[in-house]
Amino acid sequence: MRLLKERFERDGSGSVTLLPEDSEDMWSAYNLIREKDSLRASAIRRVTTESSTGSTSSHRVHTTLTIRVKSTDFDMQAGVLHVSGQIVQDTDVAKANQFHTLDLELNRQFTIDKTEGWDSVSIDIVRKACDPGKGASAWAVVMQEGLANIAVLLGERTVFKQKVQTSVESRSVGETAHSKALNNFFQKTMDTLLRQIDIDQSLPILLASSGYTASKFKEFFSEVAVRKGDKKLLAQRKNLLVVHSSTGQAHELAEVLKSPEVKARLADTQYARETQLMERFMELLRKADSKAWYGPKEVEAAVEQGAVGRGGGVLMISNKLFRAQDVRARQRWVNLVDRVRDVEGGEVRILSSEHESGKRLESISGIAAILTFPLPDLDVDEED
Repeated sequence: MRLLKERFERDGSGSVTLLPEDSEDMWSAYNLIREKDSLRASAIRRVTTESSTGSTSSHRVHTTLTIRVKSTDFDMQAGVLHVSGQIVQDTDVAKANQFHTLDLELNRQFTIDKTEGWDSVSIDIVRKACDPGKGASAWAVVMQEGLANIAVLLGERTVFKQKVQTSVESRSVGETAHSKALNNFFQKTMDTLLRQIDIDQSLPILLASSGYTASKFKEFFSEVAVRKGDKKLLAQRKNLLVVHSSTGQAHELAEVLKSPEVKARLADTQYARETQLMERFMELLRKADSKAWYGPKEVEAAVEQGAVGRGGGVLMISNKLFRAQDVRARQRWVNLVDRVRDVEGGEVRILSSEHESGKRLESISGIAAILTFPLPDLDVDEED
């Protein structure tokens, strides 16, 4: 995401003008834009005119509109964010209070004005989205003979970028024909992968398959790199990690990421950190030693007693809670995040609902905490 302009006032109001440059930027925009925000972007408006004879005609006009946001709808496959609302002021082609849907797309700038104020979570979304160091933490190729699904593990979610599908003759038609078709498939997969990754980066590339397909692809990759004498390709060989998957279908990646070998390789990524935290939380919960709690009231009580602070305290909260339409409800979670991070000195992790760890958190209320010291009976009502 490119930050083109920002204006923040002392009272918390202000605006930012952003230019999304990849699909992850659209996801950030989706998490940033909320009901009652003011959004300004380019638009296409159908205009109807009437002639002196009474006949009418309509045509499309390119313009720029500002709307008060009512709802958002993110099409992940197309990478387009649809934002609906009422037009704020009259223009040459539209009247105030008429409804319009703005379609936010890549490489088209937009401006967000939060009249109710920019809280710390919203500002953090902007800062992280515009951080030039953001991006992929790992790549994955889930494959079987004739099929490869290429995905990137990003800071907020996993995105499947490309599918490679070719016909590979079975060995029954002859070993030579089979090997030729398999090498052709490997070459297409390698070419597609190299078009996606930044060859100068050193990131893990997970190769997952049942049988020996992934191992053979790794050998093919290495042979091509040696034959070409390409230093950048040769350097990528150490990043290739072969792991097991049941099939080459995209949904198998969720199981691949649970592998101890994969977890160790991704130990420094945000995704792995969130996964490790959830597993640690679940383990503490099973031990029932009162150092792991979930639920709004229980977690808030733990924070109030200073148990989610320096020395290992962790607050985990779902990003869905920050999309609450009720401003007071959202502010409740923002205040909690600020208290843990800025006052208590604890760690705060906002988990994405698109990641498995975020989904697990959602299943237990969307908020949980690992405490620095045990607090029994947080779930006992005060009246008891």
